[in-house]
Amino acid sequence: MSIAVTGATGQLGHLVIEHLKQRVAASSILALARKPEQAEGLSVAARAFDYSRAEMLDAALSGVETLLLISSSEIGQRAAQHSNVIAAAKRAGVQRIVYTSVLHADSSVLQLADEHRATEAALKASGLSYTLLRNGWYTENHTGFAGVALANGALFGSAGEGRISSATREDLAEAAAVVLTADGHENATYELAGDNSWTLADLAAEISKQTGKNIPYRNLPEADYAAALEGVGLPKGLAAALASYDVSASQGALYSNERALAELIGRPTTPLAISVERALKTH
Repeated sequence: MSIAVTGATGQLGHLVIEHLKQRVAASSILALARKPEQAEGLSVAARAFDYSRAEMLDAALSGVETLLLISSSEIGQRAAQHSNVIAAAKRAGVQRIVYTSVLHADSSVLQLADEHRATEAALKASGLSYTLLRNGWYTENHTGFAGVALANGALFGSAGEGRISSATREDLAEAAAVVLTADGHENATYELAGDNSWTLADLAAEISKQTGKNIPYRNLPEADYAAALEGVGLPKGLAAALASYDVSASQGALYSNERALAELIGRPTTPLAISVERALKTH
């Protein structure tokens, strides 16, 4: 197995594998997941892989040349988990790690940036070849609330007039597949953002346009937005985190005018209107 993908059954991981299959033989792709049986639909080999279980990682990475380390979903445990993987990769003879970091990780005010900074430092200290994919915000993080906005008659948030240079998971998955299968990306860092930035007011206007309903944007104080998110069923910790990310967006944390993503995938990134259309179809 020459290319392995962690978190292969997750929302980003499975898309990466689908794009990899368009570029290399399926026999050279390995899906790594906590429950490998859930990877059957990917039609590639799969092995059990748990970031927190260091004792199982060496065997799981045997024969892997290039590893896509998709950042763990367990905020607060990521730095330690990622260090486990990096150490095991080095022992197993992995040649390069591609890591999904966060936009402008070195300077970001996002709360979650600390663990990404720690992981980037661990990669650079490991002596392994690396590629840092500093992924911008997923467009789906906000278009996923389109249905809630319609139900409430307004889109709520705490991002003010902050601009968001988002990209879809599909865009970012394709970029990962390109970097994993092409030469010339060793020890490179890419700031991956959408071609066009938008505000939450722009998102509300697009939802209004496509539904024919007046859905205004209502900017709320952080605590009030967190409470509103709890009110639609989100766990308290997640609601508080999402509200804090919105506040960071108001400070410019989710904005970038770089075009590395479009250059990597060889096409424009997915427009907001298309993402809203898709979200409304699934609502």
